[in-house]
Amino acid sequence: MKGKDGFTLVELIIVIFIISLTTALVMPKLWDTGERALKSEAKRISNTLMYIYDEASGKKRVYALKIDFNADSFSFESEKESRSIRMNDNIRFKDVIIPSLGEVSIGEVTYQFGPMGPEEPITLHLIKDDSEYTIMFNHINGRAKIREGYFIEG
Repeated sequence: MKGKDGFTLVELIIVIFIISLTTALVMPKLWDTGERALKSEAKRISNTLMYIYDEASGKKRVYALKIDFNADSFSFESEKESRSIRMNDNIRFKDVIIPSLGEVSIGEVTYQFGPMGPEEPITLHLIKDDSEYTIMFNHINGRAKIREGYFIEG
């Protein structure tokens, strides 16, 4: 008896399924425009703001958050703790809005957290290429909201 050449329909379906699954997993990473990194950075800053708020009120200490537009970095410090964080992947601060200072987009901004929390809200805008994210920090409850795009709390 002579052997058959070719593949069965089941074998072809399995191969097509494996190729489709691999493509579905790999292609989004190839086409990522950097928005994922920008959103991740916004979450990191948001978490840092909430951490500083909780630490300042819990330990009854004064913390200072410093945003450096020239170095695309931010830092915080108290009498017993300090940390400096540089942003990744060409992400930068577009501006920071604090009611007493207005909109700031150059130099360095310092935002104070006292044992009762900061005295006013802060809105931070991040940008990477054409994508933007807004972080709105509520000074009363110590929580932050992240929104895609450029927003001003009002």
